[in-house]
Amino acid sequence: MSKETVDVLVDGGKATAAPPIGPTLSQLKLNVPDVVKQINERTKDFGGMQVPVKIVVDTETKKFEISIGTPPVSSMLKKELGVQKLATVNEDKTRKMAGDIRMDAIIKIAKNKDSISGGMKEKVKQILGTCLSCGITVEGRDPREVIKDISEGRISV
Repeated sequence: MSKETVDVLVDGGKATAAPPIGPTLSQLKLNVPDVVKQINERTKDFGGMQVPVKIVVDTETKKFEISIGTPPVSSMLKKELGVQKLATVNEDKTRKMAGDIRMDAIIKIAKNKDSISGGMKEKVKQILGTCLSCGITVEGRDPREVIKDISEGRISV
């Protein structure tokens, strides 16, 4: 029993038979529209975000399994902020911040992100680290200050 794995990144609920999915699955002799339909049904809750999808195909029976990952933290932050881009650097070399996010949104992302190891406190700190690199403040504060407050027990998660 031979298995083939196809890893793709799709827009939530908007996968198409276009490359990379269509040509790859066609070579494996699968019903591409059926696979795309299933992917879209399972990723529709992640609309507006890139979602990692793994398709494992049994090359003999043509049966397949689809597993859906969670979008990258940066995509989840963009959705929460309602922006298309995160921090950018202007022509004069100044950094344009992406926005400000509430702590409850950080916790919501941490709860949805199963690929980050550790407890809730560690997940929140990792997401705050991503906020720092993406140019996002947390309730008007530098994410480093919030991480320090969590570590020292001034903020409970």
